[in-house]
Amino acid sequence: MPDPLFKKVSGHKRKRVSQPTVSNPNPRKVSRKNANSTPLGARKRRNSDEDIDERDEAVGAFDDVDLEGPLLDVNESGDEYDDETPAQKRLRLAKLYLNNVKKSVAGGGETGDDDGEVIGWDAEDVDREILESRLQKDVLEHSGKVHVYVADSVGSNVTNAPSTRLRGHRMPVTAAVMSEDGRILFSASKDGSIVKWDLTTGKRIFTVFKKRRPPPDAKGKGKEPVVIEGHTDEVLALAMSSDGKYLASGGKDRKVVVWDAQQFKWLKSFGGHKDQVSALVFRKRTHQLFSASYDRTIKIFDLSPQVMGYVETLFGHQDVITSVDSLRSETALTSGARDKSVRFWKVVEENQLVFRGGGRSALRDVLEGIPVDDEEAEKRREAEKAKKGTNDYHEGSIDCVAFIDESTFLSGGDSGAIRLWANNKKKAVYTRGLAHGLHEVHSETEGIVTSPRWITALAVLRYSNVFASGSWEGMIRLWKLNDQNRSFSPLATIPAPGVINSLQMISPPIGALDEARWVSHPPASSAELKDQDSDSDSDSNSDNSLPAPHPSVASRKLARRHCVIIAGIAQEPRLGRWLRIAGGGTGSRNGVLVVAVPYNEGAPRGTL
Repeated sequence: MPDPLFKKVSGHKRKRVSQPTVSNPNPRKVSRKNANSTPLGARKRRNSDEDIDERDEAVGAFDDVDLEGPLLDVNESGDEYDDETPAQKRLRLAKLYLNNVKKSVAGGGETGDDDGEVIGWDAEDVDREILESRLQKDVLEHSGKVHVYVADSVGSNVTNAPSTRLRGHRMPVTAAVMSEDGRILFSASKDGSIVKWDLTTGKRIFTVFKKRRPPPDAKGKGKEPVVIEGHTDEVLALAMSSDGKYLASGGKDRKVVVWDAQQFKWLKSFGGHKDQVSALVFRKRTHQLFSASYDRTIKIFDLSPQVMGYVETLFGHQDVITSVDSLRSETALTSGARDKSVRFWKVVEENQLVFRGGGRSALRDVLEGIPVDDEEAEKRREAEKAKKGTNDYHEGSIDCVAFIDESTFLSGGDSGAIRLWANNKKKAVYTRGLAHGLHEVHSETEGIVTSPRWITALAVLRYSNVFASGSWEGMIRLWKLNDQNRSFSPLATIPAPGVINSLQMISPPIGALDEARWVSHPPASSAELKDQDSDSDSDSNSDNSLPAPHPSVASRKLARRHCVIIAGIAQEPRLGRWLRIAGGGTGSRNGVLVVAVPYNEGAPRGTL
């Protein structure tokens, strides 16, 4: 018998024993491996094409729906579910999900009894249509596509929509955000203060003022670091989590400050940015926060209670970052100002898509890998110059961006053009030049000099076919997307004198604004609204105090849904002082404009 030590080894490799699938607590490592599995040459060939191939994220989207809702108790024994069949398990998970939906419809946070019934609700009170629309909404949101078609309803009702102006800042307003339940609103200003407003009464609840800087001798070796619970300079950006739990603020002091939105108390301050924080956004339905800065970086924070800390930094822009946006998936969208690029960040895959604005140039061809002496590139540049008209100005800076859905987004800049992009196309799908007209300045030597009005703010009603844009022409413009998301057209305008520094569009739950005084008892005329502003200036303790609604109106249950537009209006731009609009009958005043546009009684296509 031969010695096993000298036994010939077979040339076939031994098969690997399949291991049971274990959920990885760090999905980023898995996705990093998958992202690098594509050969380098294949990636280069794909990037050189006109279309950017992307896997349809809608496939299997329903698998990500959280059917169980809150996590179960880890100490609870699972013996009672050991004998259930797959069909019984699906039925149990469906009942758990429906019970969570009922609780959220009941007000979110109401407790239930041991039998799973929601306290304070009868079976007849929970409308079946509401539950069906909620289930459909969850599935459609996971698909990441436009599914809310309310543009026609908003456009027909915006003329007589109730509105109110909130004024409580001494200097220009830089940002304003409202909670998704429509109850509270926060506004920030260049005076370093943040004001919390009650949208039901229209009154100011509380104000956090700018803090004093620590003395120079307070820092040094061997001394404890000084913790400042707030900002010491101008506040330039605000963001609020979807559940209304956290408020984030950033400004010139290079800090990101996290607040308890309900109690309006300081929780934590994050440093790390080397220049001012210019934009903030929460990822939808999460506590993941993106912060953009003039230091050309984007930082990611996890504000969940068990973490509450910094995660990572994203690099790529060649100039200051002026805007950031995010939706449900773990992606972000940023604008790079004078590097004239919009970047689509895929956080998990650790890569980015670059979309360049402006016209064709030799420098842009070099950046895209096209030889300088390429005859076809030269012919293409000449053809674009020939097609340029009076409405096409050179774009020198991209200042604001906004997601429409997970694959479509908007950008605006100093050329006055609004561009519509798709993440599988390198060029803009559609461009609307001079969206807010021309700005005329009288010069003693040159006469009247005209230049396009910059797009200073963009906002989209998430996953819908309506969005808003702002500049300093004295109005907010609403736009409607076509059915194929390939173009858009003017829809309506809202008077708003001043510079629009921030915009937000949100759709609170049904009946959330029915008890608001300014909705149930709107001013009869613009003169009454002006008197309302004057009263808010004279009485600082009861800012924007509104009359009580008529008893007949207060007793009637309207139960309507609104599209709320929140605009931060000021006399000068958010990130500079190169323009000032004041006096001369312009009516420009620092404050927040809130407009509640009711939807038509007929249910719109899609779910909200």
